[in-house]
Amino acid sequence: MSDPDTPLREAVEAGALVGVAAMAATSAGILHSAAFGLRDPGLGTAMTTDSVAWVASMTKAIVSVAALKLVEQGRLGLDEPICDVLPELTQPLVMERFGTDGAPVLHEAPTAITLRHLLTHTAGYGYDTWNPAIWHLQTRLGLPRIPGSPEDLRQLPLLFDPGTRWNYGINIDVVGRAIEVVTGRTLDEHLRESILGPLGMQDTMFLLGPSQIERRVVMHQRGEDGVLSAVPWTRAERVPFMAGGGGLYSSAEDYLKFLMAVMTGSLLSEAMMIELTTNQIGDLEVQPLVSALPNASRNVHLYPGMPLKWSLGFLINTETTPEGRSAGSLAWAGLPNCYYWVDRTRYVCGVFITSVLPFGDPVALGAFAGYERAIYDLIA
Repeated sequence: MSDPDTPLREAVEAGALVGVAAMAATSAGILHSAAFGLRDPGLGTAMTTDSVAWVASMTKAIVSVAALKLVEQGRLGLDEPICDVLPELTQPLVMERFGTDGAPVLHEAPTAITLRHLLTHTAGYGYDTWNPAIWHLQTRLGLPRIPGSPEDLRQLPLLFDPGTRWNYGINIDVVGRAIEVVTGRTLDEHLRESILGPLGMQDTMFLLGPSQIERRVVMHQRGEDGVLSAVPWTRAERVPFMAGGGGLYSSAEDYLKFLMAVMTGSLLSEAMMIELTTNQIGDLEVQPLVSALPNASRNVHLYPGMPLKWSLGFLINTETTPEGRSAGSLAWAGLPNCYYWVDRTRYVCGVFITSVLPFGDPVALGAFAGYERAIYDLIA
């Protein structure tokens, strides 16, 4: 039987990762918890399971659940036009191609964008990290990487007609804006009230407080030679908007609380949990992420040869994985090589936290796979 500590320790001892924390739980409670290496090499401070890291797109699942809670309350509709809440998305335009003058050639979307489209990444949005056309659009139209205002969102064309393709993108940032409109509160305030507070996730937030800054994990960038270099960080006193698609910081201890709640179904009704945890994209499939920004991400193709689906919040593997994850399990990740999974068949979940770019780092993925495999050995 393999030891879950081993892949984590070996990656750090080899100098391939600076620091890593991982935790796993079953329905009976915490099964394993470990941290190795340093969270801040400059200070020589050790990585711990309560070290606070930017978890980027791991924000998406929390915001998706918050939106579904509002659907249960009748304050948002899954299949109603989202422009009822966000007028800036009335009659969105779709890019067909770039013209000879470099300007985008557009047509009006034949259908309205819905919350379901946004939650399943089928609305037509993307990220410039994996799509060079978006960078050209943003540059041509003078738009920021992530729309921070209604006017930004109004001007940003879709890449395809809503509901016709799956494409990973800024969809949950748009969901976050919708949450703010219907609740009349900032996204961080609403998340604190609806999810983070009730689950005791005191270290999960958009803007770090003094305690969290003291435990912050330093980001590192892996160069082409494999060497890791620290990435400078400056404290932000405020942000233009709360990025529902990737703005949260968290810790392994905190995020595991959320995963356990998803695993046990305590956050939503049984009917809504089915929506959250089952395939919602029909015959469409989750596509590989092909890097357009090598410093941010490598090409990422999880489980080649296996059809992958998306629920209203998570990636779904349709077959048992080599690590032992049951078919139909839930998972996703954050850009700095943070990963998690929830197996509601075998009632086990786990989280892996490190802070290294680019995304899809082979060392981090290998350590995460080794950790997950060892956790399944423990419950075999």
